[in-house]
Amino acid sequence: MIASTSRGADAIARVLQGASIDTVFTLCGGHISPILVAAKRAGLAIVDVRDEATTVFAADAQARLTGRPGVAAVTAGPGVANTITALKNAQMAQSPVVLLGGATATILKGRGSLQDIDQLALVRPHVKWASAVTRVADLGPTLAEALARSCDGVPGPVFVECPLDLLYPEAFVRETHLAGLDQPRSLGERVMRWWVRRHLDRVFAPGGDHITVQPPRHGRSTGVVALARRAATAIGRASRPVVLVGSQAVSAGARVGDLARALDRLAMPVFLSGMARGLLGPAHPLQFRHQRKAALREADLVVLAGTPADFRLDYGRHISRRATLVSVNLSPAELTKNRRPTIGAVAPAAEFLATLADAGLSRRAEWDTWIGRLRERETARDREIDGLADESVPPINPLRLCQGIERAAGANAVFVVDGGDFVATASYILRPRAPLSWLDPGVFGTLGVGAGFVLGVHRARPGAEIWAVYGDGALGFSLSEFDTLARHRVPVIAVVGNDGKWAQIARDQVPLLGDDVATGIGGAAYHRVIEALGGRGFLLDDATRLDATLAAAREAAREGVPVLVNALIGDTEFRKGSISL
Repeated sequence: MIASTSRGADAIARVLQGASIDTVFTLCGGHISPILVAAKRAGLAIVDVRDEATTVFAADAQARLTGRPGVAAVTAGPGVANTITALKNAQMAQSPVVLLGGATATILKGRGSLQDIDQLALVRPHVKWASAVTRVADLGPTLAEALARSCDGVPGPVFVECPLDLLYPEAFVRETHLAGLDQPRSLGERVMRWWVRRHLDRVFAPGGDHITVQPPRHGRSTGVVALARRAATAIGRASRPVVLVGSQAVSAGARVGDLARALDRLAMPVFLSGMARGLLGPAHPLQFRHQRKAALREADLVVLAGTPADFRLDYGRHISRRATLVSVNLSPAELTKNRRPTIGAVAPAAEFLATLADAGLSRRAEWDTWIGRLRERETARDREIDGLADESVPPINPLRLCQGIERAAGANAVFVVDGGDFVATASYILRPRAPLSWLDPGVFGTLGVGAGFVLGVHRARPGAEIWAVYGDGALGFSLSEFDTLARHRVPVIAVVGNDGKWAQIARDQVPLLGDDVATGIGGAAYHRVIEALGGRGFLLDDATRLDATLAAAREAAREGVPVLVNALIGDTEFRKGSISL
């Protein structure tokens, strides 16, 4: 029996421990088995899933909520390739994720070994930094560097390729590669034995035993005070200011408490987008949810905090050209994307806005009139939604369903959303209870994040009440992961709005092109599928049972099992005109 200790895998485990990483998300494979065994021995939780993309989605969600890098480990070749969509999602969402990828033995690279591809060429466009390790001594230092780089400046994913001969016990590797060469019978075999031994001596050379794990290097800025003073002067002249806070403002390492307090002190009307939803709680008097486009067009000063002027703002056209634009962003590229700001700061949003609040702005009388106008619109839109929700839309009005979820969710609820039309509808109604209690894919618009995000939330906040809101199209991407959720006893309450089609696509395609081809997916009995995978399923096809069914689902989840409510919904005109391009 060959000794089971592995210097390389143990080094990885020690570095993760030193960085306060408590979880590795994985789908097992022979190339990475030593990493998983060593990490488990070191006390880390090993959360195994059914699709490699889920490992990165889960690491992404955990990173967003904890401020520390999320870690995933996948096997070589197809394992790494299957993570690409999730890596790109993390890159565009600016989430610090460390992906450990297995690889063929260094001595076999490029020789047709199993699952041997050029992984760095595949991964590099989708990460901040990538490195292939070739010596055991370099595994720990490279991983420590990866953890730091994932958080430095603009956060994002990084990749470390870990060949299997660096991970398995040295005795086993030497025995495997020298098999048949112990008694060379020709000059060629002697040369081969010498070369293999020389290569292995280099692979296992001493070193790397003392590794310093640096704390995360979150983005720092220069010149914030001077820029904040300029912005304060501009705000002091404004009659109709608006602040729009985006996901980056609450990304890993962000001081969300400082950010919320700064917004409260600034006393300007605030719109929250993406993961910033919930930053001010469910009903702050300065927070507005509806008619954002109209507010931005009428504002004479707009502050973009951690969000670019991309498609979500019609490439900056939602903001009047006559308005003063103040933008703060960690990324210089995003700071000037489509609209060059009047005042721009490359800085964390919390730092800039706190400095701005310290400038001692005087609240102008015109602001009360402006906020009153926005509040009237907000109230009118809420009443309109209530009226639309009361309409009979069999089997169930999706607006009424979302209102039921809002009523049922507890004070410590975290919402994970994964879908198109139904999730977009839910965003008008669900009110995140606290900062970092709303997780959506981000700007990439990726479907399939749901189960992975749920896993990440469960590891980051084990006591939270997790609600996963799915469209039926999106659910199909991670349906098998309910087996994962059941095995790991994740008590999620999932609700799928099941209209049997890709509604967001059909909404455009049918009126514009006159054909619903490929937009129908049928109304599957998802509640039965979940039962087969080890969870609890509920069918909801009658609006009169809405509250009772959601209450029963919530109660079932308290038993430590994943629950899914298969809610059959009808069609509404609520989002008519929303183009998914």
